[in-house]
Amino acid sequence: MIRHRRTASAVAALALGAVATAVLGFAAPASAHVTVNPQEASQGGYGRFAFRVPNESDTASTTKLEVVLPENAPVGSVSTMPVPGWTVTVQKRKVDPPVEVHGSQLSEVVSRLTWTATGDAGVEPGQFQEFPVSMGPLPQVETMVFKALQTYSDGNVQRWIEEPLPGGEEPESPAPVLALTAAAPSTAPTGAAAPQADDDDDDATSDGVATGLAIAGLVAGVGGLLLGGLAFSRTRRAPTSSQ
Repeated sequence: MIRHRRTASAVAALALGAVATAVLGFAAPASAHVTVNPQEASQGGYGRFAFRVPNESDTASTTKLEVVLPENAPVGSVSTMPVPGWTVTVQKRKVDPPVEVHGSQLSEVVSRLTWTATGDAGVEPGQFQEFPVSMGPLPQVETMVFKALQTYSDGNVQRWIEEPLPGGEEPESPAPVLALTAAAPSTAPTGAAAPQADDDDDDATSDGVATGLAIAGLVAGVGGLLLGGLAFSRTRRAPTSSQ
């Protein structure tokens, strides 16, 4: 009986371990690819974003990252932040129609960013590195897909270029995706509503003052009556002097 219980416990433990391994096995690749953070922003705005690059190799370092900006969603202003130990090159392309930025028409936009490690600044196994950029105004599209190439010190290149399918499973080598939402409409009050509110306040104030004065007058009147009655009562009780 005891042996049977031990055998059942061992089988249950093995089954649990198999399930955990399967779950972790499927979850690990999804969290190890190149991503853009944050993953959501507003159309028409500006934002600071970071391309996060984890190192999946056990023996080699990541020495280069190439990020291709989507052709169907050009961005007028793109600037990079210095990353210690890395150099960055910027490639541009012509666009037609031009992209408007602060009233200026730009016929050329950034098409590719390439970061290259110098010396021993590569991303070591078990580490990750972020490459920040500032972009805007963000285009009027629902998503921006950034295809990325990750090069290792042993010459291997990981191509994170597969676009997600609507309602489908995540691809094996997904590209970084930035979701864009429509900007919230302004909720500021209109100019016509403000005077009405002021008039209402003035009327409420006038009514309050009139009510206060009426109450004060009533209190004063009642007080006068009380004082008069008290004086009359004292007068009647007062003794008359003898002749």
